[in-house]
Amino acid sequence: MSLSTQSISSLRKQLTLGEIQPGDILDSLAEAIGSKNKIIGAYLSHDLEAAKEEANSADLSLPLGGIPIAIKDNINVKGQPCTCASKFLDGAYLSPYDASVISKLRAAGAIPFGRANMDEFAMGSSTENSALGKTVNPHDVNRAPGGSSGGSAAAVASQTAIAALGSDTGGSIRQPASHCGVVGLKPSYGRVSRYGLVAFASSLDQIGPITQNVEDAALMLNAISGHDSSDSTSLEQEVPDFTQGLDDGVAGLKLGLPKEYFGEGIDPAVRQQVEKSIAGLESAGAEIVEISLPNTEYAIATYYIIAPAEASSNLSRFDGVRYGNRAEKPDDILDLYRRSREQGFGPEVKRRLILGTYVLSSGYHDAYYNRAQKVRTLIRQDFQNAYQKVDAILSSVTPSAAPLLGADKDNPLHQYLADIYTISANLAGICGISVPCGKITSDTGSQLPVGLQILGTHMGEQKLLRIARAAEIQSGV
Repeated sequence: MSLSTQSISSLRKQLTLGEIQPGDILDSLAEAIGSKNKIIGAYLSHDLEAAKEEANSADLSLPLGGIPIAIKDNINVKGQPCTCASKFLDGAYLSPYDASVISKLRAAGAIPFGRANMDEFAMGSSTENSALGKTVNPHDVNRAPGGSSGGSAAAVASQTAIAALGSDTGGSIRQPASHCGVVGLKPSYGRVSRYGLVAFASSLDQIGPITQNVEDAALMLNAISGHDSSDSTSLEQEVPDFTQGLDDGVAGLKLGLPKEYFGEGIDPAVRQQVEKSIAGLESAGAEIVEISLPNTEYAIATYYIIAPAEASSNLSRFDGVRYGNRAEKPDDILDLYRRSREQGFGPEVKRRLILGTYVLSSGYHDAYYNRAQKVRTLIRQDFQNAYQKVDAILSSVTPSAAPLLGADKDNPLHQYLADIYTISANLAGICGISVPCGKITSDTGSQLPVGLQILGTHMGEQKLLRIARAAEIQSGV
């Protein structure tokens, strides 16, 4: 069996026994990337020599010692490009520092290897908004892998990465994980430092792992969690060992089904796979309880006011003055700003920046942004009320399986609406995970993965992973 196809836990056993070396894993991955990446397009770049230098000194006694990890291209790794899949930064920026999660991965013995493609500045849900190349779904190359962490999910699914880091602002880890048939974990807001992540929406963004299985997700979360003084939103809370209790099962737990998530709009075939997984958890001893999240209908509108508003503020630093794309021969400073941003940003980024600037503008701030923050509080309260009755919440990750490439090219609103099951977790700051729960047959005959979404309480990752592991076992995927 090729080393590139194996899980973290499997490789760690071989490394500690001396049966393989970290360089062997890197060689296997490089060979897989060489044969598959021209088709899949998961990676924007990878530096094998730099990774091998790190591998030569890898401490194999550490929890992730010798394991290569692919990195979404909006997370800074010292000396490597960080393009955010945008023309604005392509060829114009090398990171001078490591993001805190990268420092933590290195401290756990892992080796950052490869820059994974994404929607430009993490704005999108198909990875078709990348300005630097196309990523396709490994299960059907005519379909999108999801986004914005589509490159990370496609790399793990195509076995060109052992595991990867992504970022999740409104579902950008969970949705591509669902579409690609891998595990994707969004930690609670404040669990993982955002320092070194190029910000999209600062009150929503969270870095998390995309892996082959739940155990690997727990191992990754162990490594990247914890307080960071460089991030004021990072919480000072003890980090448990997330691998403990993984196999404790779900007997005695109450799992909620929001009636708002199982109504009209979900593909019947997707619903069937999700319900089959839920039935498996029930047979394993969980009690299934119908619940209500009454403000769900306002989640899309709330998210697409708050997220673009914060993006408008965060991306104002990309002005053509300090770094990145700079327009040639500007007439004056205003012309420099205007043309640098017009040339550097793609259509989806411009769309969201215009929307965000509008809702923050004088005369509209109270009508839109402040009102959206009040509705956000109501959405958070919905979850708090639900968790008084249940231990976790179950749903589909998306209403349908992976769409055909270009299906929503002229209809961005359709893509926005597909986030209906994922964005509330970011608005509420809770943790969530996508676990493969089956496949459906598309109209073209391909087998498309479906993900079960499990939403846990804030800082409730340990119980979340325990439920996810039980779902993984019951689904047998």
